[in-house]
Amino acid sequence: MPTLIHDGFPFTSQIARDLGLSPAILRSHLEQGLVRREFRNVFVDARVPDSRSGRLRAIKLVAPKNAVVCDETAAWVRGLDVFAPGGRHDFEPAMVARHGAGRVRHARSRGRQAIIHADDVEYVNGIHLTTSVRTVSDLLRKMYRPYALAAADAFAHAGLIGGEEVIDYVARLKGYRGIVQARSLATIIEPKTQSPGESWQRLRMLDAGFPPPDPQHEVIDDFGRSFFIDLPYPELLIATEFDGREFHTAQHHREHDVDRRDYLSDLYGWRWVIGDRQRIFGPDTSFEDELGDLLGIRPLPRWWGARR
Repeated sequence: MPTLIHDGFPFTSQIARDLGLSPAILRSHLEQGLVRREFRNVFVDARVPDSRSGRLRAIKLVAPKNAVVCDETAAWVRGLDVFAPGGRHDFEPAMVARHGAGRVRHARSRGRQAIIHADDVEYVNGIHLTTSVRTVSDLLRKMYRPYALAAADAFAHAGLIGGEEVIDYVARLKGYRGIVQARSLATIIEPKTQSPGESWQRLRMLDAGFPPPDPQHEVIDDFGRSFFIDLPYPELLIATEFDGREFHTAQHHREHDVDRRDYLSDLYGWRWVIGDRQRIFGPDTSFEDELGDLLGIRPLPRWWGARR
């Protein structure tokens, strides 16, 4: 097996030059899938498996000594992708410095100052990270509302935080920007959520004034087979699901969804309202209009939509 580039360790474009990889060669390696971009200007041999330890090594290349890794980057180090749609591509690591400790200054990272208490930070393999609950608190305050809930749900689904501890944490914060949003979203964090789209759709349902659905409800048919429905109201046999681009674009995926839904409709009488990114974020209110008709509830007007 050929030797790994830089012995399998992450490297910057400057290190690449020292290794004999010109910018043109590095671009070619990226296009051929020989090299993987970890984030802006940091790369690794594509044969090296993605791992938390590898991500930590990549971060160490760009983290100043006074910095604490925070926000989406702290989630990324833990193996979670909580970036806003399109934000994962070529991102810059986010760092925070304690007030009075000087600003984070590094060409390959973005930094800010903030109040950071000792119990807000954990030290992992030579890197200071905001704790999971502090990270979720910051994301709930700073991110666009549906993306913020999706990030918190991802942490909860991974078992890294509990809803109650986030509620307690944000309740203690006074005068922080975005704290009203953080406190409202903390009360609806759902660990059963399996995708950002489910978070977005559930938030749309709640903000429309509908009762909370029963996430990932299991239906067992007469043959003992299990079927899970994303966001249903089981007692009313009303089912809602989110069809995302990742798992519902291919023809065989669409056919499987149609067959499953038709089967449950024919057998038990389930009625379906299906969301997708356009129906949840766009100006078309047909998703909540259809669901409201089935529930007998007039939906509240939309007050968030496409990302501003």
